[in-house]
Amino acid sequence: MRNEPTILHLDMDAFYASAEQASKPSLRGKAVVVGGLGPRGVVATASYEARRFGVHSAMPTAQARRLAPNAAYLVPRFGFYRDISERVMGLLRELSPLVEPLSLDEAFVDLEAGGVASDEVSARAVGERLRADIRAVTGLTGSVGIAASKMLAKIASEEAKPDGLVLIHAGTERALLAPMAVRVLPGVGPATGDHLRRAGITTVGELAEAGEDELVRMLGKSHGAGLYAMALARDDRPVVAERETKSVSVEDTYDVDIHDRTRVRLEVQRLAARCVGRLRASGHSGRTVVLKVRRYDFSTLTRSETLRGPTDDPSVVQEAAARLLESVDTTGGVRLLGVGVSGLADYTQEDLFAQAAGARAAAEAAERTGGADAAARAESADEGQARGAGPDGSLIHEAGEKGEQGAGGPAGEGVRAERGSGELPVAPVERRWPAGHDVRHAVHGPGWVQGSGVGRVTVRFETPQSAPGRVRTFAVDDRDLELSEPVALVLEQAPPAVVEPELEQGAESGEGQQPDAERGQGRGAEPEAERGPGAESGPGAGSSVADSSASAASPGGG
Repeated sequence: MRNEPTILHLDMDAFYASAEQASKPSLRGKAVVVGGLGPRGVVATASYEARRFGVHSAMPTAQARRLAPNAAYLVPRFGFYRDISERVMGLLRELSPLVEPLSLDEAFVDLEAGGVASDEVSARAVGERLRADIRAVTGLTGSVGIAASKMLAKIASEEAKPDGLVLIHAGTERALLAPMAVRVLPGVGPATGDHLRRAGITTVGELAEAGEDELVRMLGKSHGAGLYAMALARDDRPVVAERETKSVSVEDTYDVDIHDRTRVRLEVQRLAARCVGRLRASGHSGRTVVLKVRRYDFSTLTRSETLRGPTDDPSVVQEAAARLLESVDTTGGVRLLGVGVSGLADYTQEDLFAQAAGARAAAEAAERTGGADAAARAESADEGQARGAGPDGSLIHEAGEKGEQGAGGPAGEGVRAERGSGELPVAPVERRWPAGHDVRHAVHGPGWVQGSGVGRVTVRFETPQSAPGRVRTFAVDDRDLELSEPVALVLEQAPPAVVEPELEQGAESGEGQQPDAERGQGRGAEPEAERGPGAESGPGAGSSVADSSASAASPGGG
């Protein structure tokens, strides 16, 4: 526990929903829900306008639709959110070398380690400047908590929402915590909260009064002692810049239970390939392969196999996952599948035995089925499986890579192979148009998908810097329409123009004024972009115990 409040916690306000409102002028000030849109989809983030109807994160999307039927329901754009997050984290790293990201929209910062703050006054100044910089760079808002410990800084940022700053003065921590519910403390979930409630403990003050011995008796030595220390506002955890990655995994939840065993095997192979892709992207290899299967009755089974050495070979991981699947009964149907790799290392030890076994199996298959023709078919089948195709070459439609892009993520075009003919005719597969994703039309320019179905796709043409745009409907196979990259929320400021001497002289005599007028029109949109989305006033945040300040919240504020 420090003597001065020099630990900062930043939490972006309703991050995904705010980013969508900022990029879509027609949604500003309206209820927006981001998450999976299928029957088993889950809400990732809801804007504050949607929260007024009772919608919140982790709620089933079907329930959210009943509470807020007129809200805009959008598929997440994780690449877009990640780009914004990188800009925000860059601002934090300018303050200190000790930045501990917790997610795309949340992080701790050790201001003392960066030499930018040593007391309450300097810490508050840094926090206010950070909020202004985030708005200028991203057009979004974030809430800031500053305290002498990580636990209190996070509590302060919650009190600051939306778009505010709360600083907890040194020496007032216990008075601030005492009336708060026990659920505010890290490690107190629903089960622990109910256990404490049955014992007559509902506030942090009552938790402290119970004493360490009583809490150890109720909750065990480690948990009880830890909660007692936090109830006394004791938290010595340091801000850690690099948190060790323990595992890499991917999983998909399916809108309809999968009963076909062949389809289950193909899904496991596809997930294993995605998992290895993430493993390589993080610069790691792994030794233990884990398979997760959630069946039709919500029972969840986990199987694991430890290899002889760490690997990032997709064939090795796929083979291990396939072996694990053989020990799982999927007769009744599967609603979720996942593949993960743990026991990570920063080097690889190739599993030569597995590779040799794979080569032998391929050779034996070729010998059994007739040489070159069989090899060609095997190559075609491998390519088809990589696209999610069945063993006969027919395309299996996927709901998008939910782990990366949410339910119904964009899928590329594929081919459908027909059996029973010498040549396999190629026909285009209907393109997918996820709600909320960016598109560009050859005539109308950039826009985003409002919805699609029955062979049609509806698009609203607007950009972050424009007024709410018009809506048009197209055929899903319209060749003038294509998925595109997002438009930046805040336009980069152009360098000042160099004025030529002769142009300056012409301006005095009334000549050459048109270029200046054009530049003036270009600058006319900058203040809107600099202010960020929406300047309407919103509820500020404060605390009767801690010193606080808040500014106007954006429509998508957190």
